Amino acid sequence: MNSILEQLKQRRIALGFKQQDMQVLVGVSRQQYQRLESKGNPRLDTLELIALGLNSELMLIPREKLRDVQALLTGERLTEREHSELVDNPWKGLLDEE
Repeated sequence: MNSILEQLKQRRIALGFKQQDMQVLVGVSRQQYQRLESKGNPRLDTLELIALGLNSELMLIPREKLRDVQALLTGERLTEREHSELVDNPWKGLLDEE
């Protein structure tokens, strides 16, 4: 899985934005945004602001659910068993409970 900064960059590019567009979208100068993408350590509120500008959401995904989320995002088909388990109980295993 790509780092959050790489994901932001990929999302920005997918939307057709340049780094200088981020100033208009979220009020971050091109230089600040360039630094953030290359080696930044942004604060959480900065990440949330950038995600909002990129019409995205930040979220924590439990590792055991990551494959399911990735499959949904890429349109990959889950096996019938995986799909059934997800539909029957989407919360199963989230809190280390059975």
